[in-house]
This record gives sequence, structure tokens and C-alpha cells, in this order.
Amino acid sequence: MKKSMIEVAYQVLTNNNGSMPFVDLWKDVSQEMGFNQTQFEDNIAQFYTDLSLDGRFLNMSQNTWDLRSRHTYSESVMDTDSIAIDEDDEDEEDSELIEDELDEVEKEMDEEENE
Repeated sequence: MKKSMIEVAYQVLTNNNGSMPFVDLWKDVSQEMGFNQTQFEDNIAQFYTDLSLDGRFLNMSQNTWDLRSRHTYSESVMDTDSIAIDEDDEDEEDSELIEDELDEVEKEMDEEENE
């Protein structure tokens, strides 16, 4: 029975004994699968999606991938508290857009009155 791309990726990372950049992992997987150039190009997006969704894999910094089982929980989880969302900036941008639109409408109305 032929293995899936994701099963081949698991095998490649297991044999590699460490993390790999996505490009290198994809090259090894596509070579193992026997893909020609067209298949190489056609399957890369599906492979990336499968890799992202499979819980056995961990996307590390700079698009490097490894097996999740090799890393502690704290290494594999992002601290969401460190993500800053400045809602005030978004509100200011929205206000500016609304003001710009109102200015446009007023300008059009003035032009119509002057005609």
C-alpha cells in the first residue's frame, strides 16, 4: 500500500532526528513519493495544509518543522499574551475613513449646488 504524503513526512522527520526547513522536508517527501515536476508543484499546498493540521507535527520558527513528540508543551505553545492588538488604532483608522467618506459626500453635494 502506498503511503500518504503526511506519513512519508513523519518517516522523513523520524529518520532525520531533528527539525527541517519546510522546503527540504517537501523535497524529501516528493522524492520519496516519486513525484514529477508537475506533481511537485501541484501537491505542495495540500502537503502544507496537511502538515499544519496534523497534530503530530510542530511548526517552529522560520517555517521549520519537527515532530511534536520531541518538544515540551511550553516549546510548542505560543504565548498569546505577547500578541498586542491595539484596538484604539483600529478605531482611529475607522474614524478617518468615515470622515473621508463624509468629506467626499459634502464635496459632491457642494458641486451639485453650484451647477
